[in-house]
Amino acid sequence: MQKKYLTIYEDLVKQIQSNVWPPSSMLPSENELTSHYHTSRETIRKALNLLSQNGYIQKVRGKGSVVLDIHKFSFPVSGIESYTELAEKLQLETRTIVHTLDYLEADNDIAKILRIDPSDSVWTVERIREISGEKIILDKDYFNEMYVPLLSEEICGQSIYEHIENNLGLVIGFAQKEIVVEEPTEEDRELLDLEGFSNVVVIRSQVYLDDASLFQFTESRHRPDKFRFVDFARRVKK
Repeated sequence: MQKKYLTIYEDLVKQIQSNVWPPSSMLPSENELTSHYHTSRETIRKALNLLSQNGYIQKVRGKGSVVLDIHKFSFPVSGIESYTELAEKLQLETRTIVHTLDYLEADNDIAKILRIDPSDSVWTVERIREISGEKIILDKDYFNEMYVPLLSEEICGQSIYEHIENNLGLVIGFAQKEIVVEEPTEEDRELLDLEGFSNVVVIRSQVYLDDASLFQFTESRHRPDKFRFVDFARRVKK
């Protein structure tokens, strides 16, 4: 006989898939589910944990369980695409807010990452990505001024990569990426809609031109409920 928490889990999945509880709505409380299924609170918690692990809900401290959109936005890990290109491909209702655009001397950390002299200058750009009215991505970009000598708020509000390729005539080659899960910073909390969320997914990339010149370091900070990061891998037999 199947364990009761699995039966409850499967029933809840069916109801989420049939839109009984649409995305962003709240599941009934643990007490309500306990009463409805005539079972223990521990059994309900096991079912809810399984829902969370499989991407159906997000447990929000002090609120309960938020139903997630099971059709999350799929962001490729291995490709190099601008946010504008991805938004067009995924047909997202989106808005870019240019929070910071500055031209400054690189501090030691940025200079080390970009492998430039600390006295050299970089463009620093912070952009908030709003999707369907929610601020859920904070992009922090640093460009070596040697390769990107001019930026404007208009360019940053559209596509910096389009400017680099079409106006500056540079060819973007490849990137090295790191994906980690971190606690939100005070800046994340201030600029993004993170109420109830205790983690952000951070993608840090070093981006190179086709001649292997490192021209950009970017840190993209995502609210975890809206995205899944996908890749394609092929095994090569040795």
